[in-house]
Amino acid sequence: MRKPVIAGNWKMHKTVSNALGFVKELKEIQLPSDVETVLCAPFLALPAMVEETRETGIGIGAQNAHYEEQGAFTGEISMPMLQEVGVSYVIIGHSERRTYYNETDESVNKKTKAAHAHGFTPIVCVGEVLEEREKGQTGEVVTSQVKAAFQGLSSQEMKKTIIAYEPVWAIGTGKASTAQDAEEVCSLIRKTVAGLFDQSVADEVRIQYGGSVKPENIASFMEQPDIDGALVGGASLKPDSFAALVKAASAGGNS
Repeated sequence: MRKPVIAGNWKMHKTVSNALGFVKELKEIQLPSDVETVLCAPFLALPAMVEETRETGIGIGAQNAHYEEQGAFTGEISMPMLQEVGVSYVIIGHSERRTYYNETDESVNKKTKAAHAHGFTPIVCVGEVLEEREKGQTGEVVTSQVKAAFQGLSSQEMKKTIIAYEPVWAIGTGKASTAQDAEEVCSLIRKTVAGLFDQSVADEVRIQYGGSVKPENIASFMEQPDIDGALVGGASLKPDSFAALVKAASAGGNS
């Protein structure tokens, strides 16, 4: 059984005090233990959040990191810096990073390798823009991104990687993909991983859906055989909403 994973991506929201207030509220809610619960916060909040969530089962992740360990990269954060803070996850290749900050398939691959080298669980994002979807290029685009992202990884590294399928047109728009459409693409992702490695590796890899996921619609996604959780934006910003997502995913693991 693949353990479901619900990861909140706060993007550029919440000060350190806001983040701590959120975590303290969330700790008061009984979260199911059969779901992997992750909060990916702005860099400044990470040390305090790691400390506040010790022994809670809540994982803390960064939203980005550089692939080099150090150097003249003004404004960047390295994997060793995150490692020292105690972060466990790092989002790589989110569509906003690709769109606004020139993230490429090559840098996604380098960052994924660097994340594994430093013991992180990478959450690697793939997905098509609206124009590509309308032209019927979704499969081609996503397959290409998957192949590029995981080139050179070992089977063990691949098994520890989380893939997030996020159709770019559904992020922050309120327009979620249908569960059936999302399943079709997530199934294709799993088949692509099987082609790169083997079926046993693909069977262990967890694939999330992301894009306007809410407590009201998450159940339909979790019912799909190849969807193992969600990478959530806006609905992760309030403790009760985020907790509702985690509870909805409970016992939703796929075999």
